[in-house]
Amino acid sequence: MPIDCELREVVDADLEVFFAQQLDPEANWMAAFTAKDPTDRAAFDAHWARARAATTVVIRTIMTDGRIAGSVLSYVEGDGPEVSYWLGREYWGRGLASAALAAFLEHVNPARPMRARVAKDNPASLRVLQKCGFRIVGEDRGYAQARGAETEEYLLLLGAP
Repeated sequence: MPIDCELREVVDADLEVFFAQQLDPEANWMAAFTAKDPTDRAAFDAHWARARAATTVVIRTIMTDGRIAGSVLSYVEGDGPEVSYWLGREYWGRGLASAALAAFLEHVNPARPMRARVAKDNPASLRVLQKCGFRIVGEDRGYAQARGAETEEYLLLLGAP
């Protein structure tokens, strides 16, 4: 059965859902590299205002069955574009993240090479990235706000070099 996945421009009303999703402790743990305080609405609003205004950021809302499931975006970091995504936990394990990321990469932001990062202990997200063609090209460690500790991560790349 095909996955119902649509990407659309972010509208103000989406932010309520994104903020509620950000409050999920398990989702924060899995993402690892998150906001310092996910309950800080003012910081959340400021972050999204900056992201939506930036010319180097491409963001889409992920829709399924007429409902907001999450977001997918790319931003310029260091050497080039990097991709990130977030799904509400109720949408995990359905193939929706893979479908949304594939659509985003093909139709919304075809820039290559594209980079991604994932906590080493998040095999589901690693699998999503690999299904979309990303390959592990390195490892790093960084302070993960959601865990309050240094966390190992994989560095991934889609396309040359």
